[in-house]
Amino acid sequence: MKKLIIPTLVLLFTSCEKEDTVYETNTEGAVDALTEYVTVSKVFQDIGNNNGDVILSAESSEDPSTNKYLETISANPEITISPVDLVTFPKTITVDFKTGVLGKDGITRKGTVTIVSTGWYRESGSEHTATFTDYYHNDYKVEGTHIVKNMGENEDGDLEYSVVIEDGKITTETDAVIEYEENSTRTWIAGDETPLNIWDDEYLLDGLQNGISSSGLDYTITIEESLHFVLYPRSIESGIVNIDIADIKDIKIDYTNSTITILDSEYPLAK
Repeated sequence: MKKLIIPTLVLLFTSCEKEDTVYETNTEGAVDALTEYVTVSKVFQDIGNNNGDVILSAESSEDPSTNKYLETISANPEITISPVDLVTFPKTITVDFKTGVLGKDGITRKGTVTIVSTGWYRESGSEHTATFTDYYHNDYKVEGTHIVKNMGENEDGDLEYSVVIEDGKITTETDAVIEYEENSTRTWIAGDETPLNIWDDEYLLDGLQNGISSSGLDYTITIEESLHFVLYPRSIESGIVNIDIADIKDIKIDYTNSTITILDSEYPLAK
């Protein structure tokens, strides 16, 4: 998405009338903020996927201390569960990627993710709170609190989860800091029958995301139509998001029709 969005925004904003100083002033920052949002959202969605699958794998193992999640990422993070049984909660699950683990998706993760669960992932009402210690997604350092709550099945029989990200922060390798918050609903629509295989999961995401770019611009993303995420190969198959960046409004990304609309002008968007 980044490759097409950036030239499109630059082309549009630099062609605005001179008296439109808001857009002229914020062009570069808006482009950077939009690009950063794409990155930070992808990182936190990945964390949600991995955390859920670690818990599911532990739930599906006869001995939760021997976690089959290791086999799904073709590498060897160290996973510990305490207490080591199938009935005692709250339970603390620690995933230690040590100095770096390369996953099947080409992402190198390092550092530690600690998840405190009040019940198993499929259990209605269970909550799963993740925090990070020197955790990196490739070169991005991740901080904050990631809270997932099982809201039970919807009318279609799919499990729904509330997702709250508090004090989310990504620090790049150049020490740029991007702040991120999320309050959304995640619906698990495929892959729930194969808990030991994270790659066939699909889900819908609805809700609100917001933050502050590394240059200090506020951004808000509202999901107008559910985003349909597929994990392998990673893509957004459909959905529409509305984006406001500082004083620049009316940016719409339509993944269903592969278009981006800015100030009522529509341009093609590569998925």
